[in-house]
Amino acid sequence: MVKSIPVIDMEKISDEEECKKMREACEEWGCFRIINHSIPETLMEEMKRVIIAMFDLPIEIKKRNKEVIAGSGYMAPSKVNPFYEALGLYDLASPQALFDFCYHLNADPHQRQVMETYGKAIHDLAVTIGQKMAQSLGIVCADFEDWPCQFRINKYNFTPEAVGSLGVQLHTDSGFLTILQDDNNVGGLEVMDSSGSIVSIPPLPGSLLANLGDIAHVWSNGRFCNVKHRVQCKEATTRLSIATFMLASRKGNVEAPAELVNHDRRRLYQPFIYEDYRKLRVSNSMHTGEALELLRIASKP
Repeated sequence: MVKSIPVIDMEKISDEEECKKMREACEEWGCFRIINHSIPETLMEEMKRVIIAMFDLPIEIKKRNKEVIAGSGYMAPSKVNPFYEALGLYDLASPQALFDFCYHLNADPHQRQVMETYGKAIHDLAVTIGQKMAQSLGIVCADFEDWPCQFRINKYNFTPEAVGSLGVQLHTDSGFLTILQDDNNVGGLEVMDSSGSIVSIPPLPGSLLANLGDIAHVWSNGRFCNVKHRVQCKEATTRLSIATFMLASRKGNVEAPAELVNHDRRRLYQPFIYEDYRKLRVSNSMHTGEALELLRIASKP
């Protein structure tokens, strides 16, 4: 039997059964497909055209896309990921950050408008999903509005020699939640299930993919899975994707809410600053969530 990840219908998410289905997806997989998410397919296609134009820019212009935090600026192909390049924007909800990103990449008014419209829609969706994830655990007043969303557009330049190799190594995302618009035509995305098996995620046009990162695992006090995933080169072609990473609250430490800690389930991780955790991952070359073990204070019940 071929395994497939759960599909969550956002038009039904207020129903108890669909909310339960989301919680189970978060616990068992750490990822799920999103359908009926209200972001028009026409806007998604427009956004794809914008990123194609940006990647076609000369390298000297792309290099103007500077980092604010690690991984938030231009990433050129490297020895580790020779077929991959990316452009990034640290805070999608910041008008100034969006203006600077577009200015440095010579975006025209239409491209800037598409990015602004898409950015607001995807940020609002990430907030809604975060709130539904919280509600599924019995937390009714969770506020994700101020959690910064890092935006990254990805291009994989797969050559015939690349077929069978990895476009991006196995990793977890460091943040709370990732909303991914993957390529409608080119597959290659794979996730690891709870048994350690690799499961292929085929494209589903018009849908989006939600991945839970390390912060979701900590915030849920170990209830939610931080999914390990990678990109495999299946064919010699160009593959494009658009990722929005909801990171962690700007207000204080990353920690599980009090509602999720009790005498039956002690706090699993010590509170920490998100940026310190990112540095811990990088400095120890721990890209699949292992750095969380350095912050563990209790075993799972």
